[in-house]
Amino acid sequence: MIRSKSKELDSILNQFLRESGLETPLNQYRLIEAWYKLKDNSLKAYTEQAYIYNQKLYVKLNTPALKANLMMQRQDLTRELNGIVKANVIIDIVFL
Repeated sequence: MIRSKSKELDSILNQFLRESGLETPLNQYRLIEAWYKLKDNSLKAYTEQAYIYNQKLYVKLNTPALKANLMMQRQDLTRELNGIVKANVIIDIVFL
């Protein structure tokens, strides 16, 4: 028996998440988790808080030198994080 309307499971799940309004919060959660895993988990020790608001990732760091260094890598980090999540979740990173 051949099913003409068969779909892959991941497409069905993505459609369900999109229709139920859960896709964006899930991608935001994945992106924040990806932030903590960047640079071989070394950012986790220096990050006090990370959250997303209006498509910007806000990161509170406890080391000013690291903040200055990461400010120069903002665009690359934005692309890398969006690539990990496979969605355009953020457009910029703001370091606090």
